[in-house]
Amino acid sequence: MSAESIKFNHCNYNLQSWAKQKGLNPIPIEKADGIYMWDFDGRRYTDMSSQLVNLNVGHGNRAIIDAIKEQAEKYCYLSPSYGSEPRGELAKMIIELMPDNMGKVFFTNGGADANENAVKIARMYTGRQKIFSRYRSYHGSTYGAGNLTGEPRRYPLEPGAPGFVKFFDPYIYREKIHFDSEEQASSYYVAKLREQVIYEGADNVAAIVMETITGSNGVIIPPKGYLKGVREICDEFGIMMICDEVMAGFGRTGKMFAFENFDVKPDIVSFAKGVTCGYVQLGGVCVSKKIAEYFDDHLLSCGLTYSGHPLACAAGVACLNFYKETNILENVNRSGKALGECLEQLKEKHESVGDVRYIGLFSAIELVKDKETREPFVEYGRDPEGKMGKLIGLLKSKGFMTYSHENMILISPPLIITPEQVREEMAKVDEVLDEADKMI
Repeated sequence: MSAESIKFNHCNYNLQSWAKQKGLNPIPIEKADGIYMWDFDGRRYTDMSSQLVNLNVGHGNRAIIDAIKEQAEKYCYLSPSYGSEPRGELAKMIIELMPDNMGKVFFTNGGADANENAVKIARMYTGRQKIFSRYRSYHGSTYGAGNLTGEPRRYPLEPGAPGFVKFFDPYIYREKIHFDSEEQASSYYVAKLREQVIYEGADNVAAIVMETITGSNGVIIPPKGYLKGVREICDEFGIMMICDEVMAGFGRTGKMFAFENFDVKPDIVSFAKGVTCGYVQLGGVCVSKKIAEYFDDHLLSCGLTYSGHPLACAAGVACLNFYKETNILENVNRSGKALGECLEQLKEKHESVGDVRYIGLFSAIELVKDKETREPFVEYGRDPEGKMGKLIGLLKSKGFMTYSHENMILISPPLIITPEQVREEMAKVDEVLDEADKMI
């Protein structure tokens, strides 16, 4: 099929997510390999967002492709009640990567339904109803996950389901209060959360749900002591601590799971994206041994036709083996160091760069109109002049493919990227930020 035909079909028969449908201009991709993609004219693009922060191993991973083929020759599908080799093997591998308090896995189709089922499990286990989640969060756009979500993508779901309570992130860069240390900030935010839990009736709260590191809403890294403080609140009141590792999990932060950076053990972990890197869609929920034992004698009222799909699980087994065999975490930390150095240089050089945040290969550049006042480059939820779109377009013109959210440019390349490739690509960002400086 020609590039023109692909574009015509996309625009005339496909509803593209998170977009006004008029005027779409998708780039038809002919092939992809590693961190690169090529259009039908032979132009190369660098995938600096791992697509939707899920293609951790890059394009064309032979081990995963071969595993899918091999499983397809045996059988492509079995319902969740049958014993399936890849399903059981992948569940075992995931539990072995988790902390020692974790017991079993419930597989889903992706991140949104992983979060929905995490909430259901917490409610069934505790017998409580209320769910806390943060304003600057994205947990999915299905009805339940959309109610968990705090940012503007929840608005079309409102008025929402009862029982969902929002609280504020420890977003120190935007906080009006001055803190002398991260620990002091953590003490403040944890105290306010504990107070809110009490005001909502602690005996009614089933779970506190957090992206371990806030993803698309700015790669907001929790300050020292914050997650331990939340863990203590959960322990005090019998609340389930749910870490959404959909985006941050499977090596993205330099640890296999982001919560390992903060020395906490969640009760429930939702995951997706990096478990198969999008080669076949898959998500899941890990639960503690205590929760798993509860459902020995109580009905697990969760079910999906494609739970633990054999092709997806075969891809997952191959993907986790690839992480281990290539020592992917070592590369993430090595290339992440180069990324951090580049980001700090950009912050020092450009008037439009207010803050840079990074951990492993997970990063965001926060743009401002004024470094002193920290006035955002565009208002929260509004960009009437399309300024962020213009910057992303300039990056695209240089073959640097990523996306923006609010006043942030997200940079999260595949975990296989080299330090040399990081520096080559970040030079393009430097050039585009010259234009951002002119816009303020």
